[in-house]
Amino acid sequence: MNTFDVRELVLTYDGKAALQHVSMNIIPKQVTALIGPSGCGKSSLLRCLNRMNDLIDGCNVEGEILFHGENIYAKNYNVYELRTKVGMVFQKPSPFPMSIFDNVAYGPRCQGINDKKTLENIVKKALVDAALYDEVKERLKESAMALSGGQQQRLSIARTIAMQPEVILMDEPTSALDPIATGKIEELIFDLKKHYTIVIVTHNMQQAARISDYTAFFLMGNLVEFNTTEQIFRQPTQAKTEEYITGRFG
Repeated sequence: MNTFDVRELVLTYDGKAALQHVSMNIIPKQVTALIGPSGCGKSSLLRCLNRMNDLIDGCNVEGEILFHGENIYAKNYNVYELRTKVGMVFQKPSPFPMSIFDNVAYGPRCQGINDKKTLENIVKKALVDAALYDEVKERLKESAMALSGGQQQRLSIARTIAMQPEVILMDEPTSALDPIATGKIEELIFDLKKHYTIVIVTHNMQQAARISDYTAFFLMGNLVEFNTTEQIFRQPTQAKTEEYITGRFG
């Protein structure tokens, strides 16, 4: 079964279409990249997958998004549970103004986990999985604000992992980082897909080609083409896709 099945999704902000009749699948434990020019709808789609658009006034969604076969936009669907299972990492690192340990432990504590040993195990595992533990293991009581930008972004990923999600959504997670930090995040994504389904919005087509298994190309709210990344970059079926990835427009 697919992790997500998007069916005829239409998204409007104050009546203005951001996504038009989008249908696609998100495959389990693979990286799906959403590419396209600014304002094409890719971040809007990402926010639909954990219903973050609910927080935006004037937003209206039609169609269906099935998560393991259940429509997440059904009237009685548990949105809190959805956001626990579908974590999100944003464009800019966003550490809380507290210690490194407390940043990672924050979510589990909100879920009612307060046992010291249990929290220590959760925090260590999340930091190890986010490839950050070795760099911060002697500094867990220090402020997370003192970390570098790349470390802060991996801390954001660790904070997401600590909630034990199934899916990690990433909205341009490396756009604010230098090339070395970007490389570390890309290596991390490659490792994380063994355990998580990952959907990433990226402006960097080389990045999409390097790290994703599937790629969806959006243009003006429409899904132009969705296929394996190899097919999209080597032999796209749509002329607009080829023009975009070869730099002839956008």
